[in-house]
Amino acid sequence: MVNNMNCFKEKIVGFGVFLISFAVLGQNPIVANQGLNDPHIHIFDNKAYVYASHDTSIDNKGFLMEDWWIWSSPDLVNWKKESVLKPEHTYIGKPFTQCWATDVAYKNGKYYWYFSEGNEQTGVVVGDSPVGPWKDVLGKPLLTSDMTPTHEYDIGLIEDNGNHYIIFGVWDYYIAKLNDDMISLAEKPRKLEINNPRGPYNLDGKNLKMPTDDKPFMHKHNGKFYLSWGIFYAMSDSVYGPFDYKDQIMKKESFAQGFDSPTWPHGFQQGRHGSFFEWHNQTYFAYCDISQTGNRYFRDTFISYIHYKANGEIATIRVDGIGVGNYNANESKIEAEDYFDADGVQKVELKENDFAIQTLKENSYIGFTNIKNLKDKKAISFKIASDYKTTFEIEIRKESLNGKVVGNYKFKTKGSGKLEDLKCELNGLSDKETLYFKIKTPKNEQITINSFSFLK
Repeated sequence: MVNNMNCFKEKIVGFGVFLISFAVLGQNPIVANQGLNDPHIHIFDNKAYVYASHDTSIDNKGFLMEDWWIWSSPDLVNWKKESVLKPEHTYIGKPFTQCWATDVAYKNGKYYWYFSEGNEQTGVVVGDSPVGPWKDVLGKPLLTSDMTPTHEYDIGLIEDNGNHYIIFGVWDYYIAKLNDDMISLAEKPRKLEINNPRGPYNLDGKNLKMPTDDKPFMHKHNGKFYLSWGIFYAMSDSVYGPFDYKDQIMKKESFAQGFDSPTWPHGFQQGRHGSFFEWHNQTYFAYCDISQTGNRYFRDTFISYIHYKANGEIATIRVDGIGVGNYNANESKIEAEDYFDADGVQKVELKENDFAIQTLKENSYIGFTNIKNLKDKKAISFKIASDYKTTFEIEIRKESLNGKVVGNYKFKTKGSGKLEDLKCELNGLSDKETLYFKIKTPKNEQITINSFSFLK
């Protein structure tokens, strides 16, 4: 079933840019019934921007994509359409129905938006803000169709130590460092070697012609580089590789009821074009999904939390309608590691695919936005463990870190290292709140919070 959305009319405000004055309250999909897909999310000035392709209609019988989109959000839940880039306002110079994947980078006060000309070439436009207006300063492709043995499309950008790199291709991926001008290459593209790759058409490793997929993306975490293609990924110590294939982050057990079908002809592993991004010490994966539209040519964007294991590998993600930055107080529990904001804590793996947060400082916090169904809740119960017989304090404030105190309690742990249920009374809550848990612990004595539940 497709969700219906209320919207207002577009208003043309400048060459190639349309500012739209409607907002959508979403979970997963983040913007339903709009065809927003191939998402690349970046954080600029503490706001999330998704740079995306756009499937034109629920009635599409093929990939019909006539422009590129930008939407923004302050919290990954409420999204506003900001601008549209049309192919007529690039070197393409005319209407075009293969406006494929796109990504953006920022350097020296300018924003550089890279776009795919179908599955052949890549161009770039430049703007002074995250939403434009945009100008095609090259007037021609940055990556041409004869540059490498692969196809020069479906780009991803990564910044490392002040240098920016562009990654592209299908089956075999290539990477090249960009010059400081961000609109020319500093080197000849290099092939990225992947050891023992897998993909949606190569689950057993025997399909040497189509070993991976299109739409590569690269991100960095804790000194490791992650090269991904949809839900498959490999790891390396260098941006140039070689990369060792590890796993797929989406599996059969990922799906909540109603989100496992329909899917692509090659199964749920196919078509998951996406990107990883970090915000407020939390990592996310944004990706394509068709479970709510039923049409592989009219895709939605979902976001899931990413948790890293102790060895750096990525845990299996959860795919559901709750999404991220969005919480329901009526649920049996809320996982502490699924915070929206945090400082002074780290995620720890308790057992396979079970994570928690552990304090690192004497004063730390975790924050949760858009918590619904709180009006009748009178208390909160934490599942907490510590190796220390320690007394610590949790102060709960609403709206912000310095907002009104709605709960405060000093707890004493048994020091067994096992999870304990510790309860705190609450007062003054509205039905929907943003809550911050400020945690004060003795020096060098950590506590671990696995989850919490709201009580009537």
